[in-house]
Amino acid sequence: MATTTELTENELEATGEPEVDSKYRLIILAAKRSKQLQRGATPRIDIDPQKHKPTRIALEEVIRGRVHFDIKKKDPDATS
Repeated sequence: MATTTELTENELEATGEPEVDSKYRLIILAAKRSKQLQRGATPRIDIDPQKHKPTRIALEEVIRGRVHFDIKKKDPDATS
C-alpha cells in the first residue's frame, strides 16, 4: 500500500502546477483552503463534506493539486 508521501509525489508529478516544496507550505495552503471551505466554498474533489471535516478535504485538495498557488519571490530592493 502506498504511503501519503508517495501519493503526494505521484499526484503532483501528474499536474503541471508548482510543486509544494515543503511541509510548512502544504500546511499553510491547506489551512487557507480550509477557511474557504468553512465559509461555504464548494470542495474541488469528489468527497462527501458531511463525512469529512474541512481540514481533511483541504489537505486532500492540496495533495491532489486542485489548489492553485503562486510562490512569490522576495524583492531584494524592499526594506524591512
